[in-house]
Amino acid sequence: MNPRQLLLRLPRYLGVSGPPRRLWWSPSLDTISSVGSWRGQSSKSPAHWNQVVSEAEKIVGYPTSFMSLRCLLSDELSNIAMQVRKLVGTRHPLLTTARGLVHDSRNNLQLRGLVVLLISKAAGPSSTNASCQNYDTVSGIYSCQRSLAEITELIHTALLVHRGIVNLNELQSSDGPLKDMQFGNKIAILSGDFLLANACNGLALLQNTKVVELLASALMDLVQGVYHENSTSAKENDITDDIGISAWKQQTFLSHGALLAKSCQAAMELAQHGAEVQGMAFQYGKHMAMSHKINSDLQPFIKEKTSDSLTFNLNSAPVVLHQEFLGRDLWIKQIGEVQEKGRLDYAKLRETIKAGKGVTSAIDLCRYHGNKALEALASFPPSEARSALENIVFAVTRFS
Repeated sequence: MNPRQLLLRLPRYLGVSGPPRRLWWSPSLDTISSVGSWRGQSSKSPAHWNQVVSEAEKIVGYPTSFMSLRCLLSDELSNIAMQVRKLVGTRHPLLTTARGLVHDSRNNLQLRGLVVLLISKAAGPSSTNASCQNYDTVSGIYSCQRSLAEITELIHTALLVHRGIVNLNELQSSDGPLKDMQFGNKIAILSGDFLLANACNGLALLQNTKVVELLASALMDLVQGVYHENSTSAKENDITDDIGISAWKQQTFLSHGALLAKSCQAAMELAQHGAEVQGMAFQYGKHMAMSHKINSDLQPFIKEKTSDSLTFNLNSAPVVLHQEFLGRDLWIKQIGEVQEKGRLDYAKLRETIKAGKGVTSAIDLCRYHGNKALEALASFPPSEARSALENIVFAVTRFS
């Protein structure tokens, strides 16, 4: 399947054909209060996530929050933005996504592009291919690598927008009028398709068939991962899926890790590095993305101040591990004990899960992937960019 065919089919795979699933999708990265290394605290470790991102952005030359600004300020998306204003007063998730793209003072939504830029600078030009060294660079990064970082963010943003489609059959009166929610779904499909079209156009302009193949395969992985999540949930009437941590990791790599892993590899291909360096970049992106996802899954269970009404995904890493330790039958029994009139009491369920082994095991798994990411960086020469990549890993694997 070529990138154009994949682009045309993506909205249907993500739930556009037939009643879409109700996904109140929030694109924001959960705030991480502190960072550092479990291998030994460094006096130079940044004290806050924002500081990690700020220092990394200085290394690559400019704030990555402006990475996709050129596309976001186009006439097409400006017209869409005017239409999105009609959704104000509803609970359509497209509003949350749009708000996060324009302004998010606590979190950085462009983490994937930032990592691509950092690993590009950390690797530098190929030592075995002199022709690449004649290309223009800014802050030690080739212009084609910056374009790749922007393409990566466009694909990720398009996925967030597409996954924000709501199931109209499950609407509540508090969500907003039906016609507004229908309109929001149409705008989400249109704007997501527009972002993907721009990403595919940018890929073609790179004029590198291997990079196109890598990013196209990442798109296919995203489609497969999300489609599998949707189809698995539709197979049973159970409130939670019967999956083990091995299957969870496979699904998570497809839906969350493949894009970053293959983008990091593609950045090395653009600088004409060999297979070994490309492999190490792939491994860093893969394990970094896995750590990041597990950290996000852990937030409802480790935050000091958590609202009793806060819901969490019953297929997240801590819950899947809790179920695996407990056994399916006992897990279903626990869910039944915290249900009242068909609704889950998430506060009680959260405390039940925290009392088991799922949370601590998820923390260990997050650190395992973090260590794997650091091992992949060992082959890169020491530099500010490499240190920034290490600090990002420390940020998502340090738990107080």
